[in-house]
Amino acid sequence: MTTEKSSIIFWFLVVFTGLFLFWAPFQRALFNGGTYDFERSIYSASVWSSIILLLIAILAFFVFKLNEQKDVLTILVLLMPLTYVISLSNSASHYLATNMVYIQMLYATFFILGVFLTKNKLGTSIVAALFLISGYFIVVFGLLYWLGNGNFAGHLVGWFAFMDTTNAYLYRDAIMTDSNGLRLTSVFQYANTYAAFLITLSLSALFFIVKSRKWYSILPHAFLLVPVIVSFWLTLSRGAIVVIPVVFLIMLFFFSISRQILALVQFGLAFVTSLVILQKVTDIGIGLQKTPSASESWHGWSILLLASVVYTVLAIVIQYFVGPWLERLTARLDAKKYATFILPIAAIVIGVVGAFLIISDTGFKNILPDNVKTRVENINFQQHSVLERGTFYKDAVKLWSDYPIIGAGGGAWASLYEKYQNNPYTSRQAHNFALQYLVEAGALGFLAFVGFVIAVLVFYIRSYIKSSQEKRDLHFLFFIVMISLLVHSMIDFDLSYVYLGAILFLALGSMLSNSSSAPLRLKSTSVAIHKAFPALLAVLSIVVFFISATLVSANSSYKQTLEVIQKSQDYNQIVTPLDKAISLHPAHPDYVLTGQINRIGILLQVYNQMQKEDPSKADGFFNQAQDLLTQLLKKEPHNRYVAMQQLNMYLMKGKKQEALDWSTTQMIPNYPWYTEMYEKSISLNIELANQAKEKSNTQEFNERLDSALATYKEVLTRIDSLKNLPKEQAQGREFAVTPGMALSVGQISYMRGDYAGAAANIQPHITDNLDNQTNRVLIRWYLVALQKQGSKDQALMDKLIAKDPAEKQNMDAILATSFPAK
Repeated sequence: MTTEKSSIIFWFLVVFTGLFLFWAPFQRALFNGGTYDFERSIYSASVWSSIILLLIAILAFFVFKLNEQKDVLTILVLLMPLTYVISLSNSASHYLATNMVYIQMLYATFFILGVFLTKNKLGTSIVAALFLISGYFIVVFGLLYWLGNGNFAGHLVGWFAFMDTTNAYLYRDAIMTDSNGLRLTSVFQYANTYAAFLITLSLSALFFIVKSRKWYSILPHAFLLVPVIVSFWLTLSRGAIVVIPVVFLIMLFFFSISRQILALVQFGLAFVTSLVILQKVTDIGIGLQKTPSASESWHGWSILLLASVVYTVLAIVIQYFVGPWLERLTARLDAKKYATFILPIAAIVIGVVGAFLIISDTGFKNILPDNVKTRVENINFQQHSVLERGTFYKDAVKLWSDYPIIGAGGGAWASLYEKYQNNPYTSRQAHNFALQYLVEAGALGFLAFVGFVIAVLVFYIRSYIKSSQEKRDLHFLFFIVMISLLVHSMIDFDLSYVYLGAILFLALGSMLSNSSSAPLRLKSTSVAIHKAFPALLAVLSIVVFFISATLVSANSSYKQTLEVIQKSQDYNQIVTPLDKAISLHPAHPDYVLTGQINRIGILLQVYNQMQKEDPSKADGFFNQAQDLLTQLLKKEPHNRYVAMQQLNMYLMKGKKQEALDWSTTQMIPNYPWYTEMYEKSISLNIELANQAKEKSNTQEFNERLDSALATYKEVLTRIDSLKNLPKEQAQGREFAVTPGMALSVGQISYMRGDYAGAAANIQPHITDNLDNQTNRVLIRWYLVALQKQGSKDQALMDKLIAKDPAEKQNMDAILATSFPAK
């Protein structure tokens, strides 16, 4: 009875795992982008993972026993979501932080799934096969786009994949374009993460080649290894080129000497084969993106297929004939201590020499296509992306130092990096998994994660050393997956893709499943001890299911709102599904404020309309908007759009002092690299100074102007600091004195009798565009400053008055105004 129940659930889990591995990658790999556009697939995955967790709980009731030390780790994986729950109390963004709790719960589920699903040889083989087959399918999908068959690829997956909204059979950005040219991204829409995935896949394929002696076991992996490596080159990822030899060398340390030699030969041969055809495949692919051609597409495929066949034949011959001979030859060496370290160390030396030959001006790099060669030439520590990442890492440490113990919650980097950034770059990802985890979950969460991974590794390596070769081989794929993803994630945001995070935890669980450990000193007859964990999983699965289903429903209601707005402008038709979305997911920033259509935006539109038609009713809509915004600010205190909206609403009501206070205490400190924050603060100080002048309050008048100048000096100080950036590092967004700032500072100089200073501040920002209102005001003040000096620019004055005759009276009014002395 128990066996039958276990068997049925086992196969259900296999099916769910297979569906996830084929579905999730095509949902943009479940990228955690922190907006409405990305959340639906993540919430859907959370629903399915909760069902998986419930099935595991049922299975655990029959098979789970808390007998060994490793069984404790199966329970302790729940520390990961728990630390994120703890960080909620300190979260910079409640929305992003709660999303990370659901994601961490999904990761814990996949870890436990790995533990239970790979306890036997059959389960392990199925999980490994599902991962490799789905991975190879992702590679073929990407190459279909590269070789001009994107429409076919889109039809192949369009029925279940997240496709471009403008074309039902186009997977958006399967090939992306940046300053380096065309880059292959496949399902990830980001070339560097695809390269990280290809490192995992290529080394996994290599492992299955070198461990096999039967031709039918070698064939599928050998046949697809060259396409995988060609795809790797087409990502143009410099970081991946640096990382792949590191991971490969780590893998070699776990091999016998004969396997080390085979791995070096097979991988080297596969890379050489890929380089032989790379230039041609690159050129054909680039040409096909510009001009589709069936003959050229087939030409590209024929080259790739021929190279794959040639390598496959060679790989089979090597494994079939050379492999056994090498085993006999190196048998004695394998028995000697540390003998297996010789080849990896030699490979490191050879790798360093090879890297020198390729990177330096020796001519070896000329074998690479121009776009790949350019990327390889730019591998150095003074390159922009390296320097920029270094800045991210320093800023992340600054952020963490303010939230050291429990962190600032999930999404902390995306919410807070603008406050801590050294220069005005734009990056909602820290490009380093460890640092991003640290700022989100603090030292408590980070140590829990690191300790957990180390514990799994210790159990796995101990068991690996003691196990037979057959048992080692059974689970070694999961070690490759784990080490590949973790190493590359130290230089990029691979694990912001929930699909890859789930794969990582599935691999960790599978590694632990294969491990053995010391027994626990517990009474095995204690039913409560063994059943408490399955009961906890069952409760968690039900809770997560209902929460996730509710969030999916809220997302559907918001999607309905977007569809309604395309067809109708009726207020009630629009707000009905929108209000339902907000009721199901309160304080969601996209629903309430920042989305394509949002509740506060609608209320303020109605307010503005009612101001004209029925002012007595207008304030009710404004108050509703303010109430929603106040609630949102409590949940999203570091959301720039929310903060800007509060500033705008103060200004809508004429509350200039409140607007200035908000700008000074919230806007500039939290977003110090946005010029509009400073510009607004300076202009508000001048407006309030003019109000003080009208009240004959000279002291306040001068204090306001001094405050405006102090803000302006802060801008100049920041501009000067950007000059200290290395010349190879771009500063990011433009940060400079704006025309609005120049006008305000020029006005202050004029008010204080420094007419030459006023003209000098204003003149550089004057343009020929007289349709621009700010530009006309700049010219107006510039001309009166000249007149005060006994000078003039008659041509400019004639142009201004020709554009607007009223400007003459405006200038006369300024000239006639007297200002208090400082």
